[in-house]
Amino acid sequence: MIPDYQTLMLPVLRHAALGECRVGPLAEKLADEFSLTPTEREAMLPSGRQRFLNNRIHWAKFYMTKAGLIASPGRGRFVATEAGKALLASRPPRIDVALLRTFPAFAEFYHGEGEPSPAAPASTPSDDDPASTTVTPEERIEAAHQALLAALRADLIDRITQNSPAFFEGLIIDLLVAMGYGGSHKDAALQLGRSGDGGVDGVINEDRLGLDRLYVQAKRYGAGSTVGRPEVQAFVGSLVGLGATKGVFVTTSTFSQQASEFVRHLAQRVILIDGRALADLMIEHDVGVRSYRVVSFKRLDEDFFAEE
Repeated sequence: MIPDYQTLMLPVLRHAALGECRVGPLAEKLADEFSLTPTEREAMLPSGRQRFLNNRIHWAKFYMTKAGLIASPGRGRFVATEAGKALLASRPPRIDVALLRTFPAFAEFYHGEGEPSPAAPASTPSDDDPASTTVTPEERIEAAHQALLAALRADLIDRITQNSPAFFEGLIIDLLVAMGYGGSHKDAALQLGRSGDGGVDGVINEDRLGLDRLYVQAKRYGAGSTVGRPEVQAFVGSLVGLGATKGVFVTTSTFSQQASEFVRHLAQRVILIDGRALADLMIEHDVGVRSYRVVSFKRLDEDFFAEE
């Protein structure tokens, strides 16, 4: 298990007391000390831009820097200060936020960051709540973001199922056009969904002359329902009858394992999009959603301050 950033504070300070450190090489040493598996060593943040372990070492170093226990003599390097070495000499069993708050500089910084203060409401994360102090600020933001996404996904699927099947078919066409299928020319997308539609709900001309076409099937199923192999097989049969080679089958629910296995070995290229994937694509391409607040998070630009 990857240690949280507070668990890492003491070993990070110990290494920093031995000489200058860099996060990358130190991560390898700490991974050995904590007997992390290869998977744990390579685990990435949801953003995919940094390893979990490196990120948590960064926050351990950052917080201890604010307490005056660590200093940075140069770009990307850090060492223990005299205050840090003095703390180690007292043999603390653990260094955590509670201990750092006994240092005036850190206490002022910590409260200034909107963290717990004596006047904070009961709902504010506190040091008595392990869940609030074992994750980094970035992880808190990511958790909140994922919670908001989960709620939005559920809202999208709920609203789709409240509308008519014709609305759903049109939504899928709009989404595929928003994704770039059909180009920008008019009449690239045609919603079918009528008697004699040949078993498909929509078609998109992927070129101006309509020489290459993408056929669509949309099934608006309720929660708990599953699209099985027979429904997918019927759609593939329609594609064969139309002489088509590409198809997209979209549902608000899920596909059975048999259905998913079936499309993997077809001559036609058939993509299955379930409710979760559908909601994610709608969010990504701004179909049925709109931005109400944009927040930009910035990092220190080390290159800007480099004088070497």
